[in-house]
Parts: sequence; structure tokens; C-alpha cells
Amino acid sequence: MKSVAILGCGVVGSGVARLFTDSAARIAKAVGEPVELKYVLERRDCSGEPWAGRVTEDFDLIESDPAVSVVCECMGGVGAAYQFVRRSLLAGKSVVTSNKQLIAEHGLELLELARARDAFLLFEASVGGGIPLLRPLTDELAANRIDEVFGIVNGTTNYILTQMIAHGKSFAEALREAQALGYAEADPSADVDGVDAQRKLCILTDLAFGSNVPPETVPTEGIGGVTAADVALAASLGCAVKLIAHAKSLPDGRFTAFVAPRLVPETAMLSQVSGVMNAVAVRGDAVGECLFYGPGAGSLPTASAVVGDAVDALRRVGRKYIDWGPEQPERFVHPDALPWRWYVRGRGALALPGAETVAAAGGETACLTGPMTRAELDAALHGREALACLRVLE
Repeated sequence: MKSVAILGCGVVGSGVARLFTDSAARIAKAVGEPVELKYVLERRDCSGEPWAGRVTEDFDLIESDPAVSVVCECMGGVGAAYQFVRRSLLAGKSVVTSNKQLIAEHGLELLELARARDAFLLFEASVGGGIPLLRPLTDELAANRIDEVFGIVNGTTNYILTQMIAHGKSFAEALREAQALGYAEADPSADVDGVDAQRKLCILTDLAFGSNVPPETVPTEGIGGVTAADVALAASLGCAVKLIAHAKSLPDGRFTAFVAPRLVPETAMLSQVSGVMNAVAVRGDAVGECLFYGPGAGSLPTASAVVGDAVDALRRVGRKYIDWGPEQPERFVHPDALPWRWYVRGRGALALPGAETVAAAGGETACLTGPMTRAELDAALHGREALACLRVLE
């Protein structure tokens, strides 16, 4: 019999505990022997739960128990979670986690520690919730040179933009609705400011291009500046406004990565992703473009990915160590230095290079430009007031 422990029993942790309890026969079949949920590290009252008898507040008990071979970290944050994950790896236990902040900020260090202790650190659930994404990226697509990874990785912002697109709501109205439905926190800044998407993009970039990318180096813009006018004008162009996390390799071996609201043509599948769903496209030199779509959050979808990683770690067959190299700042190119087509909304005439006029009303004009860098755009806008500048995804 194999034994596992869960750290934290909130939204994700309770889903993991439920799957280990309710799906015990399927998990045993996948692993090849029974799997026991031996400990649940939690301080709150779990007396009504089926796993209540396994609850402990003492991490030392888990750390020192040689029977526990896999620890499922579901606490979040980088305080106690980081310390417990590090101690688990030092004890030779494999760790699986849904904690995108932990992996984005400490992944390189923890992966090196896992390899040194002949343990696994797996984090499929950290990007895309229940969508199988990271393993296909590193394993099934291993023969490919990954040229680009981009998509919608935050369900809260996608829900807000969907409400603005489909129902003409303002950003503030859509946000209030998302909060009422539980899709957005009381403090929604991590979502609407793009921080959540930034952390996930760091992980995707690290895996795709093999270089550690600290979150603070990734330019990030949220959706707070997107207006109902922008959404309506984008629709008149046959586009939808989406918050896109985008990592792209360049011909010289360098790469860029950034998070920002973009105009997505309606001919692209990403434009049709609505509500709280996530979708990530991966472009490889051999396979072409693949789209991974599904629920990006939620208790059981995320728990499904956590338990899937735990099964892999328990089997220790057909699984390789995950790693990426140290930061290579000389390879990183700021997106502003690269040419993009731009959507620009401003006051007065917008006679910009390659511009196609979209609409003019109430003294405002919107247009699409030809490809240009941000500096070239700013130079072209000299003397004109731009109210919005969004890149076009192509």
C-alpha cells in the first residue's frame, strides 16, 4: 500500500481528498496497488468530512513518516507552503501542487532539489486547472521545437470580458457580477491586473524555452482599462477582446513573454472561448498548432490534475524529471521592441501608418495600424491623445 498526505483542505485540497476517497478503486488500478490518504494537514474543523480522522496540525508527523511517499500541496502562497514543500523534498518525498505562485517564483530551486533527492515535483494543476497541458508540452510534444504558447489562462477575466462582449456591460458591472457568483475574490486585483496570468505564463515559458523567467520580468497589463467602447469597436472589426498570456520564440533564439488584453480575430478559436473557461494554443515546428481547452479552475477539475500527478509520482514509471535552466536575461526581449499590429482609440484624426479607420463618433476615432514597435507607435501618435492601445493577436 502507498500513502499520501494533503497539505491544506480548502477548495482544491478538499477536492483532492474527495477524489482519493471516492475514486480509491480507480486510483489503485492506475497505481497498481491501494493508495491510502494517511494525513490531511488542516487547522479548520473538518469533523463532517469523510477524512476527518486523518486530519492533523503537525507537519512534522508527515515529514517524518517514511510511509508517505507523495505530498499534495494545496495551501497556496509562498510562506508555509514553500517551507513545507522544501522540507518534503528534502525528506525524499515527491510533491504535487496546484500552486502557480510557488512554481513561478521558486520552481527552479525546488526542481533542482527534487532531482537531487530522487523525487518528483509535479505541477500540472498550476496552469489551466483540470486541462492536461504541461505534460503534453514537455512529453508528448518533446520532439517539437516550441515556437509559441499563448492563450486564455484566467477564467475570472474571461468571464468579465464575456459579459462585456455578450451583454454590453461595463467592466465595473461585470466585475460585480463575477464577485457575486464567486468567480472573483473580494479583492480581485490578482485576476484583473493580470498577476495570476503572469505567474502561469512564467511556468509555460520556462517549460517551452528552457530558461527561468521570474514573474517580475514579464510585462503585464490587466483588463481594468478595457471599456465597453473598445469591446463594441472590436466586435465591429470581427474581433473579441481577450486577456492573452503570450510567449513567443524569435529566429535568433531569443524570446518574448507578456500578458495584455488583445484583439483576437473571430476566425481564431480563442475568440470563441467564453465564460470561465481557459484555452491555450501551442505551436510546434512539427505538430503545428494544438489547442488545449477546458475548465481552468474549480475544486474537482483542479483536484483531477493534482491526483493525476500524484498517480504518476506513485508509479514512478513513464515519468521524467522536469527541469529548466537558469535565467538568461540576454535572451529576453521586451514586447515593446517587437512589431505588432495595434488597435488605437483616440480623439481626433488618427492618420497612422497603415491605418484602417474603424469608426468615428463623438469626436473619437478607432483604427488598426500596420505592424510597428511601441516606440514607432508613440512617435506616430505624437500630438494626438490615445485613449486605448491594444495589440492584435495574429
